[in-house]
Amino acid sequence: MRLLRSLLRAPGSRKRPSAALTRYFQHRRISAFGSLRSPETPASSLKFGQPIHETHPHLIKPGDLTPGISALEYATRRADLAEKLPLNGVAILAAAPIKHRAGVVFYEFHQDSDLFYLTGFNEPEALAVVQKTGPGREHRFWLFVRPKDSKAELWEGPRSGVEAAEDVFNADETGEISEVRTPLYRLIKDASEVFTNIPVADDNGFKRQFHNDIGIANTLLSLVKDVKVQSLRPLMNVLRAIKSPAEIENMRIAGKASGRAFTEAMRARFTNEKHLAAFLDYEFKIRGCDTSAYVPVVAGGENALSIHYVQNNAILEEGDLVLVDAGGQYGGYVTDITRTWPTEGRFTAPQKDLYEAVLTVQRSCVSLCRGDANLSLDRLHDIALSRLRDHLRDLGFDLPGQSQDLEGLFPHHLGHFVGLDLHDTPGYSRASSLVPGQCITIEPGIYVPDDSRWPAHFRGMGIRIEDSVCIEEGSPYVLTTEAVKEIDDIEALSL
Repeated sequence: MRLLRSLLRAPGSRKRPSAALTRYFQHRRISAFGSLRSPETPASSLKFGQPIHETHPHLIKPGDLTPGISALEYATRRADLAEKLPLNGVAILAAAPIKHRAGVVFYEFHQDSDLFYLTGFNEPEALAVVQKTGPGREHRFWLFVRPKDSKAELWEGPRSGVEAAEDVFNADETGEISEVRTPLYRLIKDASEVFTNIPVADDNGFKRQFHNDIGIANTLLSLVKDVKVQSLRPLMNVLRAIKSPAEIENMRIAGKASGRAFTEAMRARFTNEKHLAAFLDYEFKIRGCDTSAYVPVVAGGENALSIHYVQNNAILEEGDLVLVDAGGQYGGYVTDITRTWPTEGRFTAPQKDLYEAVLTVQRSCVSLCRGDANLSLDRLHDIALSRLRDHLRDLGFDLPGQSQDLEGLFPHHLGHFVGLDLHDTPGYSRASSLVPGQCITIEPGIYVPDDSRWPAHFRGMGIRIEDSVCIEEGSPYVLTTEAVKEIDDIEALSL
């Protein structure tokens, strides 16, 4: 790894690695299995805790560590983080814990997004450390993982193991997570500053990261409280806010598959929210997504007045609208789509009027998702508020002019960042001007309660229209365009 560190030391675009670094990683990935198998054993016969190219070539391309993301890109991300650390600073990241539904029955595992972003490692009970060892981007990467264990793997499935941490995930130093105490003690003791999102101020929260060994947790907790501890979140937000071309392509794959699933759902006829939710989950997966990105909102009629309605168990009544907020996930990256359409395929006149008002504002805000527009998400929200107010006044809503008038009708923000997380880079400012590479949602909505202040023929309607959009310099790049939203297109699906 000495060559790798020297190649990463020089500053430069993380999106365009040097030819030397590319050649290095091509060689490293080709020769990755020398210590894991004998010459007579094909790599495809080995078992790992997640798909890799050698075992799942139908899912992972040569050179990629996870779908669409190369081992080289993960290494470059770690170098980018190292460049932001002070000399002798360390960043410590813990894998997400397994969460249990009841007893030994567990939920589907979802990795900590920051650890996944830096390593591509997708197993629990792991700890990653990036140690700044010299000027610029020079660093060492430590990865502590569960060892191979035939008894445990009989029940839980394969583990990647310690050797794979080095040979597949390209760690400089590796070890078993149960033996992390000594090396981590030294790393923290010698660190100028420690950056982590592990809750060191919460003793119980910190100990949960080391649930198999409370002794480790107590030792490290006492040590880490003696050094300067900083939140890792701001540094990770800066790195993750700008998406690489590979990340955007993953989001486009998820958006395309999800958008087509939405259009097929509009074409079909459903009488129950649950059936519509099940159809979308199936369509996301059959069209190439790994899974659904989040629990969907499938809200018929007045259920759409609850922004995050997820019971999804009501009957879809004739003449109502159904609001659906859902999306698929691919390679860890999510898409976020909302569409609203009539259960019978055709809008009534009031539905059409209110829908057209929301759609017009959504279109205009999407068109402003450009670097050269020099607008922030907060500024786009203000623009949406102003234009929604004008359209609603034209439809007979009594809105004197204050922004508070719309709070009950449009209670949420216009959009948020999207990426590995549905609400990506938590805490990242929506007041900063958007720049190329950032990916956001644009989702205006109007929710009209049964209130005498509002025109009677609009009461009970909830309409939201949302796309995931990537900022480019001179134009928006809509990631979810396959989900139709024009009134004529929606109604044409019912013919």
